[in-house]
Order: sequence, then structure tokens, then C-alpha cells
Amino acid sequence: MTHVVVLGGTGHIGGYLVPRLVAAGHEVTVLTRGKATPYRSDGAWSAVTTVVADRDEEERAGTFGARVRDLEPDVVIDLICFTLDSARHLADALDGRVRHFLHCGTIWVHGPSVEVPTTEDAPRRPFGDYGVRKAAIESYLLDRAQRHGFPATVLHPGHISGPGWVPINPAGNLDLAVYRRLAGGERVALPNLGMETLHHVHADDVAQSFTAAMANRSVAVGESFHVVSPAALTLRGYAEAVASWYGREADLEFLPWEQWRDTVEPGAAAATWDHIAHSPNCGIAKATRLLGYRPRYSSPQAVREALDWLAAHGQVPPVE
Repeated sequence: MTHVVVLGGTGHIGGYLVPRLVAAGHEVTVLTRGKATPYRSDGAWSAVTTVVADRDEEERAGTFGARVRDLEPDVVIDLICFTLDSARHLADALDGRVRHFLHCGTIWVHGPSVEVPTTEDAPRRPFGDYGVRKAAIESYLLDRAQRHGFPATVLHPGHISGPGWVPINPAGNLDLAVYRRLAGGERVALPNLGMETLHHVHADDVAQSFTAAMANRSVAVGESFHVVSPAALTLRGYAEAVASWYGREADLEFLPWEQWRDTVEPGAAAATWDHIAHSPNCGIAKATRLLGYRPRYSSPQAVREALDWLAAHGQVPPVE
């Protein structure tokens, strides 16, 4: 039996990943701060060992890596690493002591695309603090794998969607009013021509990618993989799809960025700019070929399931 330690296992991805690991017959230990319950209830959690630990505090004390190592894992899945120092601290502790180390990255390691769909071997040109930090972690882990044999794999999700949280909307932010206006047949303004792209992925498909990488360790170690839906969405196409779910035709207007950003709150404008400046459109051919990754959900299907959950909780109108 393989012992898998999951860091951040009660979050979006872990809600699907942990039950998958249990169902596959693995012994699973989840490290958590103990401040949240899993996003999804599942009987599998009764078979999971939970260890309460504050990663930030223990890293400052220099003890977190040793805590993970002393659990004697065969596999470590890190869903909550956001700095190079954090990655280095854990890798140092686990070097020579773990069979496979899987890190959750992000497609934000890419900056503006040159060719689409973007492939994993495209030159890294990240911008923004989050993308820059995650690209540095990816570079460090893969270099350590290729030069020194540390068994790291990096998996890069897109905009994670599904029941329990708000998916990035057709305006590129988290404002639920966009869905409500589309549902009601009201006019929705989009920036520019609405041709920038978003690339969603269902959380269960991300979970699938981790178990697929574990099952294909020999080709996964030392590599990174995009784990997104089969195709990205344009803002315009996305808005039209959402309106159609409510039996409407989307009433859209298109405004130059400088004008559009003044129509929304500053936080929403900043989120939209981050998304349209990236306009992700990432290919999954490598993950499909080497890992057998085959997402069950298209981008619209992942969003639709999230909206069904939001509708059941009274936050958006029910989809017809």
C-alpha cells in the first residue's frame, strides 16, 4: 500500500483528490491547518488520517519539512506551495526519502501566448507576482529533478471550477451579477471585442491528473503538464453560452478597455485585466499522451455545474 501525504487536502482540488486516492487503495494522510472542512463530503474521509499543522509557522521555525518527512510518505502531493523558499525547504527535507513529489502549479507560469494552444515547452514569460513565483518554483523543482534526481512532477491547472465556489465569469472576474444579467436578458458589457480567452478546468479533472501522474511516474518525473479542459473559451462565446442556458440571446456591448474598466469596481477591473492580459489557451496533448489525462468536463460543463450549485444556494437564478 502506498502512503500518500497531501498538503492542503481539504481545498478545492483535495475535495476530489483525497476520495480518489482512498478509492485507489492508498493510505492517505492530509495535513491541514484544521480551520476548514472538506469542500465535498465523502465517506472516504473516514479512512483518512488528518494531521493539524500550520505550515507558515512551522516553516518559519524550520520544522515543517521534517514533520512531513517523519510521516514516512511514499508520495507527497503539495497543493499549497506558493514561494520558492517553501518549495526548497520541503524538497530538502524529502530528498532521498520520497518516491514521488507532485506540485500543483498554474497556467499563470505563462505570460502572453505566441502560438496557441500554448505547450509546456513554451518559453516562460510570467508576469504578476503569483505567476512569477510559481514559475520560479517550477523551474527549481524540475531542475532539481533533472540534475539531482529529485522525483518531482508539476501539474498546471487553469481556472478551477465546479460545485462550491464561483467560476471566473465571462467578464473575467468573480462578479455574480454578470450571470444574473445574462440570465435576465440584460445588457452585459465586455472589454474590447470579447475575444480574449479563459481556460477553465473542473476540480475533479485536476484531481484526475494527479492520480494519472502517480500511475505513470516513470514518464512524469522531471516534467510539467497542463491540466485544463479540452478547449479555452472566448469571453464573447462564454457569455453567449451562459445566456443560452437561460433561454436567452446574449445582449452584449463591447467597450475599449479604458472605458470598460470604469464601469466596474477596481477589484473586478484588476481581476479582469489579469485574465485578459494572460488570455490563456493551453494544450493538453502532452498530458494526454504521457499520462492518459482525459478531462471529463469541457469548460462550459465545468462552469454549468458550478452555476447549478450556486443556484441551489440562491446566489444565481436556476439554469433551465
